[in-house]
Amino acid sequence: MRKMLVFISLCTILILGACSNEASSDSIDVIKFADAGWDSVRVHNSIAQLIIEEGYGYKTEVTSGTSAATMQALEQGDINVNMEVWTDNIKEIYDKAIDSGKIKKVATNFNDNSQGLYVPTYVIEGDAERGIEPVAPDLKTVEDLAKYPELFQDPEDSSKGRIVGAPSSWVVSEHLETKLETYGLDEQYNYLAPGSDSAIVASLAGAYKKGEPWVGYYWSPTWVTASYDLTLLEDNAYDQALWEESKATEFPPNDVVIAVHKDLPTQAKDVVDFLSKYSTSNELTEEALKYMNENETEPEEAAHWWMKEHEDVWTAWVSAEVAEKVKAALAE
Repeated sequence: MRKMLVFISLCTILILGACSNEASSDSIDVIKFADAGWDSVRVHNSIAQLIIEEGYGYKTEVTSGTSAATMQALEQGDINVNMEVWTDNIKEIYDKAIDSGKIKKVATNFNDNSQGLYVPTYVIEGDAERGIEPVAPDLKTVEDLAKYPELFQDPEDSSKGRIVGAPSSWVVSEHLETKLETYGLDEQYNYLAPGSDSAIVASLAGAYKKGEPWVGYYWSPTWVTASYDLTLLEDNAYDQALWEESKATEFPPNDVVIAVHKDLPTQAKDVVDFLSKYSTSNELTEEALKYMNENETEPEEAAHWWMKEHEDVWTAWVSAEVAEKVKAALAE
């Protein structure tokens, strides 16, 4: 009998939940944003959240997870907005979600970004002010790393070099491992997948402070690429077929788009209209990220600073009435 009562209770909850979802399919009170784990998406979330809360009167929340997990949540409607979908990094997942109609692209946030393997520029050119001599003047491409495993020696395995990659939970980590295997660099280098973005930065910052060689994955826009003098190693020109086969090219050009769950245009048309006009750039985003790092602030504070600095940019995304409400909130 007790099992039967539990079963009935569970069924009741499911039925009520289904009814609740059905009743709210054309309205929404809380708009949920995706945080896949890096600072730029957190800044863009904060900008959009302030505008949506103060200008349109909705509540907002943020849900954290991996790129794949947040995309799945977006498809299911557990998340409503993703401000930074790096479309080519998760091409298969993104294309499938778009083709199914479960999510909709509403705008391109920015498309002048870059990613790949970087070295501090002093490794190639030296730095006279710091008394650093160039140690790899002929290092230009990813494949050139084959000449320098001793230079980038793995501190835990002196027989090989070390390439610092991306966290294993990021789709790009698999791409990097395949690329290194394709170029035969896995025979000369150990691939390290750090536990987080902050672990990559700590590794780079430690080497940079000492003027030591370092090679690893990063991307722009970030405060890291805005603050450190880094050189992106060249790669073969992008070719879609070759990339899909072996990753033996530079990373695909990434449109970093804003995507929403399929129901949001009917649940919050005013918000989607605003998001459809949202547009920034690598440079604009890096300004906020650099401010965030130099002033040791949270993404929200950096977003507010950015909005005050670039009022002409974000006010073009909204009506004059909404802009005045948001400006009033920023002035408080």
